[in-house]
Amino acid sequence: MTTANAAIQEINIAHSPDSDDAFMFYGLATNKIRVPGFKFNHTLTDIETLNHRAIDEAFYDVTAISFHAYPYLQEKYTLMACGGSVGEGYGPMIVSTRKLTLDEVKKTRIAVPGTLTTAYLTLKLFAPEIETAVVPFDKIISAVLSGEFDAGLIIHEGQLTYANDGLVKLLDLGQWWRDETGLPLPLGGNAIRRSLGPETLLITTNALRDSIQHALDHREEALAYAMQFARDLDPTLANRFVGMYVNDRTLNYGEDGRVAIRKLLDMGFDRGIIPIRANVDFVG
Repeated sequence: MTTANAAIQEINIAHSPDSDDAFMFYGLATNKIRVPGFKFNHTLTDIETLNHRAIDEAFYDVTAISFHAYPYLQEKYTLMACGGSVGEGYGPMIVSTRKLTLDEVKKTRIAVPGTLTTAYLTLKLFAPEIETAVVPFDKIISAVLSGEFDAGLIIHEGQLTYANDGLVKLLDLGQWWRDETGLPLPLGGNAIRRSLGPETLLITTNALRDSIQHALDHREEALAYAMQFARDLDPTLANRFVGMYVNDRTLNYGEDGRVAIRKLLDMGFDRGIIPIRANVDFVG
């Protein structure tokens, strides 16, 4: 091994194969953003799997997580101050083939994309007694259309395409959360292993922020890269979806964004949904 190779520190990054994540990691994944002495390796896996891997294995140096999962992994990971997906009055949606009242929804068995997702946490804040069943996020719409479930909780691109399948929106949990709290709904963020040490934590966080800024500054090229992960979205809808979840707040949560993260997790703990009190801290 040469001295030059020995000096390279590899950082293993994991995120979901979605157009918004691909957009924000575009700069790092394509080596448009380089950091001397560091090499960034990328793994793409669905968010619920990443949540569990972060809790059970803490394998990845940087991993996308649902904020709901953070209390379970906070001893090994801290949050990056950038890279978050935040709904500004929008977020996961409850959909059905027919119009139901919210009281009827609360008595309905609903398909959810995972019990560690922030979508699930927000649903339980809205309706603590609601009955749920876990279905892969990309199978929920078909499960509702087939009649297996009366309603489904959809995330990702389904928020823009559900009407094309003849489904109706019963509730946008991002809007419900804003009505309840006056805050944006923090959905997912990036966590980084504490054991990397303060210097590497900060260098890696700044690299991600640079990658996000590069994508925002070179939107057309970053969108072209992200389209391979856009799951049936045309370029116009992909641009809209990316804009919903990669924006100035992805560069910096802002004070109200940080307040929202803490409030969401505190409410989850206070209402018995999360058994561990979150101690939220950030790098950068």
